Amino acid sequence: MAVVYLLLAALIASCHAQATSGDRPWPASLAKLAKEGKLRTDSNATVPASMDFGNITSALPAAVLYPASPGDLAALLGAAYSTPGWPYTVAFRGRGHSLMGQAFAPGGVVVNMPSLGDPGAAAPRINVSADGRYVDAGGEQMWIDVLHASLARGVAPRSWTDYLYLTVGGTLSNAGVSGQTFRHGPQISNVYEMDVITGHGETVTCSKELNADLFDAVLGGLGQFGVITRARIAVEPAPARARWVRLVYTDFATFTADQERLIAPRPGGAFGPLSYVEGSVFVNQSLASDLKNTGFFSDADAARIVALAKERNVTTVYSIEATLNYDNATAAASVDQVLKSVLDGLRFEPGFSFERDVTYVEFLDRVHSEEVALNKVGLWRVPHPWLNMFVPGSRIADFDRGVFKGILQGADIVGPLIVYPVNKAKWYDGMSAATPAEDVFYVVSLLFSSVANDLARLQTQNQRIVKFCDSTGIQYKSYLARYTNRDDWIRHFGSDKWKWFVDMKNKYDPKKLLSPGQDIFN
Repeated sequence: MAVVYLLLAALIASCHAQATSGDRPWPASLAKLAKEGKLRTDSNATVPASMDFGNITSALPAAVLYPASPGDLAALLGAAYSTPGWPYTVAFRGRGHSLMGQAFAPGGVVVNMPSLGDPGAAAPRINVSADGRYVDAGGEQMWIDVLHASLARGVAPRSWTDYLYLTVGGTLSNAGVSGQTFRHGPQISNVYEMDVITGHGETVTCSKELNADLFDAVLGGLGQFGVITRARIAVEPAPARARWVRLVYTDFATFTADQERLIAPRPGGAFGPLSYVEGSVFVNQSLASDLKNTGFFSDADAARIVALAKERNVTTVYSIEATLNYDNATAAASVDQVLKSVLDGLRFEPGFSFERDVTYVEFLDRVHSEEVALNKVGLWRVPHPWLNMFVPGSRIADFDRGVFKGILQGADIVGPLIVYPVNKAKWYDGMSAATPAEDVFYVVSLLFSSVANDLARLQTQNQRIVKFCDSTGIQYKSYLARYTNRDDWIRHFGSDKWKWFVDMKNKYDPKKLLSPGQDIFN
């Protein structure tokens, strides 16, 4: 499928180049960028910018900007705002990990954000503060590089995504969630300050105290108000190692009750010792292979769990995944004792707790090893019809019955099914990101991969899941969404937040040029 898109895009690019031979008549303010080769219209630039990780759709831009500095970005956006009849929308592409063309600009200009971080940059784009309180990172920087730069100073960001080869600007434009979210909030809750170039082409520094409306709008704002060129991110002393555990359950109510117990704040607001809490679902049709594909369970472990499911006569198995971080100076006996005190209060299947001890970096970068393995066998760059939702805690059991024990039963599933609760109190509702109106809601990530020419089936399956939620009144919020209907966006944000969102769009991108791939204001 990806090869077909590539060939089609190349053909379109060739025809487009023939139809528009000669230099494109850019405004005088951009002529220098074009002359320097930073603003390109050739197919070697436009074709790669026409595809993304989703491998489901494609859209060819007219041009790609390779900025050497934020000033180049400001020049583009300033020209777009001030030029009468400017014909191009503008999208910002990090590492191309959007799923349905959210970083596309059909017939417009795509900004290749990684160019800002080229080795020849005038100044380092990742800097840890002298007091070790924060790290300043360019919006184009990948989280894996932020991690390594921070660790060199003995600190690390508090909140992560499961996969670290994503850009700072990309995840902050959505939310940025993982197993640390329950105690630290999403990544957007861990930002002190940003530099943003708005749709006017103006560079604005914003925070909770300075230009707060732009700060709140951009965080989770889907790229609609400007582009993040610098983010000041909260850090904490970095641990050295992680005790990584997985606990197996055959009863969903017990599984979620234990998850919610682990993420609940104690009296006074402090949390327990665990640093990370997530969960996985394994549908029995592909239970054995999915357990092995976690990269955690050995073949013998997987065989025991399959036998347990057969013994319990269940079609679905659940697993809590958690870590206890610690320093090199911490005695192993102390780690064992703390972890035992946590596990003793849980109700997983007796004898079905599994542990590994790894470095902190090894745990955080765990998905990359899976990427490398899948790439080797040609299974990474396939269509990814992922479905990501925030489901209210009060309805997660209904979701289990209707989806995990219903729609997905008997289905061929390739890819992890992730389910874990987070605390709404750790999210600031004044930001653009939309969440359910309950104190606890679940991150549900159904990360399907199409490896058997079954994209249409998987997309139909996703539609059935969404229809089930709609028909049963589950007030979910889509995450990494791309709606094509204005009413769906209004429902997503809610009427009050939608009105504010529109007001911010009119203020900071009045020509409605930015991030057209989201299909919000097109």
